[in-house]
Amino acid sequence: MTLAVGFGARAGVVAGVLAGAIRDVLAAEGLESSPVAVLATLDRRAAEGGPREVAASAGWRLAGFPAAALAAQRVPTPSAAVGSAVGTPSVAEAAALLAAGPGGRLIVPKRVCRGVTVAVAGWPWGSPRRS
Repeated sequence: MTLAVGFGARAGVVAGVLAGAIRDVLAAEGLESSPVAVLATLDRRAAEGGPREVAASAGWRLAGFPAAALAAQRVPTPSAAVGSAVGTPSVAEAAALLAAGPGGRLIVPKRVCRGVTVAVAGWPWGSPRRS
């Protein structure tokens, strides 16, 4: 199974914190990082140095989605607080699902670690959705 990691974080999240949060969540769920193909988030967060560094060092594609696209994605645990802060009730879960594309499913609902929200979606075939 190929994986997409979605994350939500405050502006300016540094690579070490983001990478550590992802590593910790994957390990806690018994998942390896080798099947991860894409790191996904809000478009303005994807433009920052920390996420770009994490994706590049891991060899993952970095996908950034606009708030409207994330808001249109159905998720199991939306947050009104996140919605009022960034314009979408979900970043991590919605980004992971959008990156996985049709047929993708959430295998790790959002988990907060080191101040970063991480979710993981997977798909058994094909390539992840391009953004």
